[in-house]
Amino acid sequence: METYTAMRHFADSWGLLAMTLFFLAVVVFLFRPGARKAAENAAAIPLKED
Repeated sequence: METYTAMRHFADSWGLLAMTLFFLAVVVFLFRPGARKAAENAAAIPLKED
C-alpha cells in the first residue's frame, strides 16, 4: 500500500502541474499566429479529390 500512497501523492501534486502545463502548451500551439493556415489546410483534406 505504500507504493500506492506515494504514486497518489505524486499524481495529486506534480501530475496536476504536468497536465496543466501540457494543456497550456496545446492552447498556445493552437492559437499561435501561423496556426490558422495549417488548420484550414487540415480541415480541407477530406474535401480534396486525389
